[in-house]
Amino acid sequence: MTIEKRRYIGCKAKLIDWIIDTIRHEIPNAKSFCDIFAGTAVVSQRAISLYKKVIVNDFLYSNNIIYRAFFEDSEYRQDVLDSYVDKYNALSPENIPSNYFSDNYGDKYFDMANAKRIGYVREDIEQHKDELTDKEYCILITSLIYSIDKIANTLGHFEAYIKKDIKEAIWNYRLIDFQCCDNVEIHREDANLLAREIKSDIVYVDPPYNSRQYSRFYHVYEVLVKWEKPKLTGTAMKPPTENMSEYCSSRAVDAFADLIEHLDTKFIVVSYNNTYHSKSKSSQNKISLEEILEVLRKKGETRVLEHSHKFFNAGKTDFSDHKELLFITRVNEKG
Repeated sequence: MTIEKRRYIGCKAKLIDWIIDTIRHEIPNAKSFCDIFAGTAVVSQRAISLYKKVIVNDFLYSNNIIYRAFFEDSEYRQDVLDSYVDKYNALSPENIPSNYFSDNYGDKYFDMANAKRIGYVREDIEQHKDELTDKEYCILITSLIYSIDKIANTLGHFEAYIKKDIKEAIWNYRLIDFQCCDNVEIHREDANLLAREIKSDIVYVDPPYNSRQYSRFYHVYEVLVKWEKPKLTGTAMKPPTENMSEYCSSRAVDAFADLIEHLDTKFIVVSYNNTYHSKSKSSQNKISLEEILEVLRKKGETRVLEHSHKFFNAGKTDFSDHKELLFITRVNEKG
């Protein structure tokens, strides 16, 4: 399973060729690249093959462990990984007792039989953590996430589950297609704080622009990765609130301006899509195109390039000529 084979709002998989080709054409001699809001990390993955150093960052626990699984340059044993795959695919749900995962998510986000399997697998990985290398541990958990993503009873995120009777889904536990990359630096930090610590020829900026908090949209995977088994509440079975982004709030413009001001880089590349006038309040951008331009132009000369594409639609957003924009800023020497 490759890194883009996951349902994730804002994923740039369909735009990656245009994004990278445009960056390479406009900024041909860069040696380092920072993906400071990496999300699915499809942009990071492509950058890894093109730049001598790539910094990958996101403050979700689930995204961080995915990056470590796919990219971290550390030891692993293929035979050990294969043995876990065989063990997990041989599991029979009727022989698995109820567990934390099935008690909370069974017959909601997943059918009960598979919820029991998921809970068992996650607990088993944790119980054997001391016997695994860090790379193996991350691979096994990430492979679990990717293996179950397509059978989740959702619209592609975990804001809510679909209210219907769930039939038992057929799924196999499969390993992700991971690499060991010696040119990658992985962080799990607030982007605005990391901006004060790093230096890179290019910083690619793709923050959340609307009110959708990713830590709440993907809370099931956050719980699955951290495995602290918190008390879950509400119809959607969510854990206590954490990792809330100012970019999804009325403070988004100030947060963006602070980020741009503190970046130590030669070029800033900002991705933006024109959902500002969406009918859905959750889809409405918290930062306008004009506000982005105003902030970036204070940092240096800024160009805007555009590309038409289809967009994520939960049913309330209806407009034509949807575009992805790239703002490319050549930072002033004193910027």
